[in-house]
Amino acid sequence: MTEVRELATGLKFPEGPVALADGSVVLVEIARATLSRVFPDGTVEVVADCGGGPNGAALGADGRVYVANNGGFFDWHDLDGLTVPAHGSAGHVGGSIQRVDLDSGEVETLYVECGGVGLVAPNDLVFDAHGGIWFTDHGVRPDHHPDRPGVLYAAADGSSISPVVYGTDSTNGIGLSPEGDRLYVAETTSGRVWVWDVTGPGQVAVDPSSPATHGGTLLYDAPEGDLFDSLAVDGEGWVCVATIARGGITSIRPDGGEAHHLALDDPIVTNICFGGDDLRTAFITASAFGRLLAVDWPRAGLRLNG
Repeated sequence: MTEVRELATGLKFPEGPVALADGSVVLVEIARATLSRVFPDGTVEVVADCGGGPNGAALGADGRVYVANNGGFFDWHDLDGLTVPAHGSAGHVGGSIQRVDLDSGEVETLYVECGGVGLVAPNDLVFDAHGGIWFTDHGVRPDHHPDRPGVLYAAADGSSISPVVYGTDSTNGIGLSPEGDRLYVAETTSGRVWVWDVTGPGQVAVDPSSPATHGGTLLYDAPEGDLFDSLAVDGEGWVCVATIARGGITSIRPDGGEAHHLALDDPIVTNICFGGDDLRTAFITASAFGRLLAVDWPRAGLRLNG
């Protein structure tokens, strides 16, 4: 049985964990609208007030943390001690991509629109080897096609942003294969993971046989009732997806032919990252109960670009 270690409690719907070299973990608290830092002794310190709804985070090459902010897309409900999000907050103002200085806590907004069309609710992001940012917009629905993209690509310096994929639904987790030649995207409500071949920075190939308008290839279709959140790719290319309802992490072999589920005692598991000297510690956000967990992972994690 996998030993689960509880590193921090009392978090306000944590997401977007990023393992730092000093052993601490930076993460967002969506319901608190902050970027926060969990130290090895369990102490939690607010790094920055991001406003809106910081939803995903990634460490850039400049040492700053880049945040996908959903702009307050969710309302929050307490159901018998569980924090549960719901779409459609009256306070939603549109989303953004932000950059946060870990030392000063300064928050800089890089993007609020793409081609004159406002971002709805950016959710998750990942850097490629060229220093560009792939990110998802969870607020986009298939009926927005072709007006709003669900997957976008942006320069880290705020100079350019472009649409990449249209027609996805409740677009959530995003990740790259170890070689950077495959882009993985998870959809929440369908419980599906899609994959595209990456042909260049911000460019993907469309699968002509795809049944979906977005042209992705279906990697994995979860059992009925499972919902998918954010994801991380490990060093052997397995796609590790946070799973809602049947709370835990679903790990999918790169060819989609095999999947394993690590069950955890939280119905809303939202994200995973890898850290430690050997990248074999998985840090997992268990959000309904507001905890950061750690488990020893059977494979080394993937050292991320940044």
